[in-house]
Amino acid sequence: MLKKILLLSMTFIVILSCSSSKTRNNKELFINAGEEPKTIDPTLSGNDFVYPRHVFETLITKDKSGNLQAGACERWDISEDGVKYTFHLRTNAKWSDGKDVTANDFVYALQRASNPSSAAEYTSFIEYIKNAVKILSSELPIEELGVKAIDDYTLEITLEAPTGYFLDILTYPIFAPVRKDIIEQYGDQWSLKPESYIGNGAFVMTERSPDEKIVVVKNTNYWNKDNIVPDKITFVMMKDPTLALAGIKDGSLDFSVYIIEQDLEKLKADGIVNIAPYFSTVAFGINAADEVLKDTRIRKALSLAIDRNYIVENIVPTAKGPTSAWVPVGAYDVKGDFRENGGEYIDLSKDAYSNNVEMAKQLMAEVGYPNGEGFPVLEYKTTADLVYIQVAEAIQQMWKENLGIDLQISSLEWAAYQQMRSEKNYQLIRTLWIGDYSDPMTFLENYLSYRTQNSSGYSNKQFDNYIEAARNTANQEIRMKAMHGAEKLLVAEDNLIIPIYNPSNPTLISKRLKDYVLTPLQEYQFHYAYLE
Repeated sequence: MLKKILLLSMTFIVILSCSSSKTRNNKELFINAGEEPKTIDPTLSGNDFVYPRHVFETLITKDKSGNLQAGACERWDISEDGVKYTFHLRTNAKWSDGKDVTANDFVYALQRASNPSSAAEYTSFIEYIKNAVKILSSELPIEELGVKAIDDYTLEITLEAPTGYFLDILTYPIFAPVRKDIIEQYGDQWSLKPESYIGNGAFVMTERSPDEKIVVVKNTNYWNKDNIVPDKITFVMMKDPTLALAGIKDGSLDFSVYIIEQDLEKLKADGIVNIAPYFSTVAFGINAADEVLKDTRIRKALSLAIDRNYIVENIVPTAKGPTSAWVPVGAYDVKGDFRENGGEYIDLSKDAYSNNVEMAKQLMAEVGYPNGEGFPVLEYKTTADLVYIQVAEAIQQMWKENLGIDLQISSLEWAAYQQMRSEKNYQLIRTLWIGDYSDPMTFLENYLSYRTQNSSGYSNKQFDNYIEAARNTANQEIRMKAMHGAEKLLVAEDNLIIPIYNPSNPTLISKRLKDYVLTPLQEYQFHYAYLE
């Protein structure tokens, strides 16, 4: 492993040494947006959206200010009952190989996403389309999905119920078109090579070296190419924050998602860090099927014994604050903010911590483990990000000192972590969710018992009823009451999630990089970026 790390570090040094901003074109960017993605197939992609977002274009996109705008369509119509959307596609839209983009390309992509055998990760968005839930559960064939090509340039999508944020979720890559002929020819390997990774977006991939880089250049067949600024973007798969910082300082790297939190004040003074708002919560997730943790009193005790204030003050100084709730500030309610109205589920004041610990000890004694006697060692799995390991180490010490419980920490590289999570091969897991739109539903619906994205194994009929009630009405009072009930059940009663803090999104950014887009939903966009 050490040999591999050293080899990769040397590779990145070579890549960056050839990219000094002093010698390269100001429209050539070097971006570190994360490590090697599990997949860049827009239909299947789970969290690595930055790559397909630059190579593919969805029906609706966002402008520099984060506002919705027409993307692959010129305009759209919505029926009076709010369930039928008709999109009028651009007649001048082309694939990167010059072929026309048609409505059937979207139909094929959405039917592929709804196919139970596809293993698409963001099927939660597809479920809003008519018959999708039954198709995903193999009750209906994919041809019954509520999507239809009226003609080559008119696409109709019918929903199960009115969904006020449907246009927002249409910006996600799972709604991008893909080419049936390409996928049938190349199969699952189609997104691995430039010659087969054909997109309809602003850029086209010219090089892909696993664990090293993905290179894209401006797509000359893109309908809006004249408004795209960068000529070339090299996405560097680098995880070492020290190496990233060196790249930012010497001008060989323009942007990096990796920083050392403890260096924050120095980075601020140097003017090379941006702390962006983040619609997100970090938590310890629990495997609902785990025998050791099946008693909700144990789960509650584990949560009470965490000093969240210590974590945000000493380990994650960029955090917005501690939390004991799942939906963060930023989601709307009937009136005001969902979180502010719902409050916390644990008293997070500093003075209350000692009392929280006493309650935790009492709960463990009730279950038969006073002072942790006879309680088995727990295992927590996380990504290899330093900050998450440090948070886990702090909690490890808190549980040991307060409850007599031992915690083993295991870190995995991103692709291995995603695989482990999808297979539910864990006891406790680093859980981070970033909202996809400003409705509480984006944080709650993944815990539906029948949801393919439900990697926790959680199943509670009452929770399902709450979410379905919120989904099937446009009445905001009914919706929000149901979602408040769902969150309370999930976090405060079943204690399936142990929320810890609401993070911000600190990134390293060259002083010369201008007009990049970074939203609270962690949407990175470099379509208009350049070096000053």
